[in-house]
Amino acid sequence: MADGVAVAILDGDDVRRGLSQGLGFGQADRRENIRRIAEVARLLSDQGLVVIVAAVSPMRELRALARNIIGTAFREVYVSAPLATCERRDVKGLYARARRGEVTKFTGISDAYEPPLQPDLVIDTSDCEVAHATSALMLAFRAWRMRDGRK
Repeated sequence: MADGVAVAILDGDDVRRGLSQGLGFGQADRRENIRRIAEVARLLSDQGLVVIVAAVSPMRELRALARNIIGTAFREVYVSAPLATCERRDVKGLYARARRGEVTKFTGISDAYEPPLQPDLVIDTSDCEVAHATSALMLAFRAWRMRDGRK
């Protein structure tokens, strides 16, 4: 709970282990994964929760799909970091495996990434600590709630 508001976090890896188990990383499967995540986010949002979706959604078209499903509660937060920073932080070793060709359709290596054109918030994590990024998100959240007439 933040600022007296219930928050749910949908982590992309967790969703893929459960709800989207069996989906791959091809175009159709990525679309279905994002559609499922967006539908769950909408259901939770309709119940009054603030939902943070932490998932790789590399194509603008898929983010537009999510925005369409979720509606006015949707806010696009672009967590930006150069590829070299992502590779340096790679605790799972996926970038190294993708570079060796062991993982195909890997965003930023063997598959495209389209940065958002007009995100609601950009957090460049290449030069900030987690606490700073979290603070930036909380400040934006408060501003969005005030703008929407909620406390």
